[in-house]
Amino acid sequence: MPDWSSLLRPELADLSSYVPADPPGIHVRLDANEAPPHPSPAVREAVARAVARTPLERYPDARMRELKARISERTGAREGELLVGTGSDEVISVLLTAMARPREKAPRAVVLAPTPTFVMYRVTARAHGHHIVEVPLDARWDLDVGAMKRALEMAQPNVVFIASPNNPTGTRMSDDRVLAVLEAAPGSLVVVDEAYADFAGESVRGWRERHANLAVLRTLSKLGLAALRVGWLEADEALVREVDKARQPFNVSATSQAAAAAVLAEAWGDVMSHVDSIVRERDRVAAAAAALPGVDVAPSRANFLWLSTPRPAVEVYQALAARGVLVRSFHSSAGRLANRLRVTVGSAADNDRFLEAFAQAVSA
Repeated sequence: MPDWSSLLRPELADLSSYVPADPPGIHVRLDANEAPPHPSPAVREAVARAVARTPLERYPDARMRELKARISERTGAREGELLVGTGSDEVISVLLTAMARPREKAPRAVVLAPTPTFVMYRVTARAHGHHIVEVPLDARWDLDVGAMKRALEMAQPNVVFIASPNNPTGTRMSDDRVLAVLEAAPGSLVVVDEAYADFAGESVRGWRERHANLAVLRTLSKLGLAALRVGWLEADEALVREVDKARQPFNVSATSQAAAAAVLAEAWGDVMSHVDSIVRERDRVAAAAAALPGVDVAPSRANFLWLSTPRPAVEVYQALAARGVLVRSFHSSAGRLANRLRVTVGSAADNDRFLEAFAQAVSA
């Protein structure tokens, strides 16, 4: 067998492929921040019509004109400011491929992010050979502005990622703190990842007129459309034009483009009604979980909850799995994450099953 190690990036030795947990006997999956099925048939019907009229023998529109036009209508972004990818994961990858030039006298480009946060910032940065600098969130899972400013000064990152609302904590970063970091990083691209912004009802994209170094990352995946794998970055048009050169020409399939554009144009009201129902369920489940002895629930602005457990999270996770309910545990990260679970807000029936199993698991 050849020894491929001499040809591979050394950073890959410390990374693992993403393999979702799939223990046997699971009936309720609340581990992936997926939305429950849309109750309205309008969304599925819009997708079906769009896919049915898509010519399968043709390559997708490499410029994604129809999809960008529909995104523009819903968000206010200009079409030239949009970089669209196969989910926000690919957008992150394309961005870091393009923005990989090291600073003067630096051996590698640097990416800065808080921690804990969306794991793909770190994974993608390392896979691309960037140096990743991570700054712990404060005790309330908000940005530590002082520490972030020190990291900015010392590391001089090319890109700063701030997820707001944040995954896995569900907390929305305080506007004044995000603004402080943004203003302290005039030479860096600050990407505010708003994958869950629809559940928060707030966005910082209006700041872009005053801050050219601000970019906003969005996705349809959390809104019950994860199968389409459509995400986008809204950023300075000149930057998008350059970063787009690193994008594969037919990266978003024709069926995904057509389906996403159709939902945005024809069924967006139904999607937003679904978001409202998930928010109501989130608040109901949060109140019920917080009433259990020893359980703390962080104030969520996303479609999931960040729970503390009165016993080690791994034990609660296993007890839930034994009862057919799968959630996400962060016990392997140790420290203050050793007693934390992330629980997606599912359907009312699934949420009731979780609450019943969770009450039993934390009291066992």
